[in-house]
Amino acid sequence: MTHRRLPYTEFVALMAMLAATVAFSIDSMLPALPEIAAELTPDAPNIAQGIVISFVVGLGIGTLFAGPISDAFGRKATMLGGAALYIFASALAWRAEGLEMMFAARALQGLGAAGPRVAAVAMIRDLYSGREMARLVSFVMIVFTLVPAIAPTIGAGIIAFAGWRGIFIAFIIFSALTVAWLGLRQAETRLSENRVPFRPRRLWAALIEVLRNRQVMAATAVQTPCFAMLFAVLISAQPIFDGTFGLGVEFPLYFGAISILAGSGAFLNAQLVGRLGMRFLVRATLVGQIVLSFVMALTTYATGAIGDPFFWLTFVWMIGIFFQAGLTIGNLNALAMEPMGHIAGMAASVISATATIVGGLLAVPLGQAFAGSPLPVATGVLVYAILALALMQTVPDEVRE
Repeated sequence: MTHRRLPYTEFVALMAMLAATVAFSIDSMLPALPEIAAELTPDAPNIAQGIVISFVVGLGIGTLFAGPISDAFGRKATMLGGAALYIFASALAWRAEGLEMMFAARALQGLGAAGPRVAAVAMIRDLYSGREMARLVSFVMIVFTLVPAIAPTIGAGIIAFAGWRGIFIAFIIFSALTVAWLGLRQAETRLSENRVPFRPRRLWAALIEVLRNRQVMAATAVQTPCFAMLFAVLISAQPIFDGTFGLGVEFPLYFGAISILAGSGAFLNAQLVGRLGMRFLVRATLVGQIVLSFVMALTTYATGAIGDPFFWLTFVWMIGIFFQAGLTIGNLNALAMEPMGHIAGMAASVISATATIVGGLLAVPLGQAFAGSPLPVATGVLVYAILALALMQTVPDEVRE
């Protein structure tokens, strides 16, 4: 029995929108952080960054369950169930009166968002593999980039019209529309004869197979500091634009420009991955990130983060972080998933959970260290880029691309 495929362009767009649930849930909240901090934690505004991190941690934990569930019950059922939980959690966050309830609701949102995120990756792997998969993921990331580009502006508009709580209503509408598209148009790709029963013994055996595969674990280890760099800049971007440069009002526009310009990374990867290979592109991108972050950290230390030239350096540096994501994360995910087609859900869970949870936790100290200067986050990104390049040497030479 073969899979019935959507037209390629529609499939890319659908997968991008499912994955974009995560980006929309993070990026549209960024303009709201000052208002939420002023209302819920006025004495310690940096704690409001936990609204992002709690979602990321919930997302990471959710991926541990979403993959095996999608292997056992199908990709669509996992996405639809996850979306239902996400919508419920969004309603809780909308009604939250304290920071603790807000963090809990955001973590629950992350748990729900894990369903579409992980099952979408597994669905892509059901239909594509190797460089073809990496190319498709690159196109997904191009569409995916449009969401971070406009999400802060949408968030700012919602805040102006309905207050910061209105953002959670937007989450409900976005998720409902996306899963309706999925339910009406996309056929199930995890055929019944290929499903793995949801039994502890079989799940444990699949988990051990993933953990013992050198290619999977090496590529996942490289992904982790790549995610840490991305999350560190995400939670620090609004404080840097506001606290360092006094551009809090203009932040959505600048962040949108950063996202659009950085989107060329995924487009470039789609054009080059077939000729140069995934491993080469990851290594070259990390070398470039090390150079750019070294210049950023050194300049921040030398100038004290003052002056227009430093602002534009920071702007370019942030573009570089998101550009790097387009040239590394998709390739590393394809490398890690390549030998795991028969248990793609479990593999997607382990890979995503490890990279997301550990990457998010590694980003926390960089965000909390912000005290008016981007030096801590710039230095931390430099260290993580060096670590990622070093870990890239552990990816087996015999990896099939």
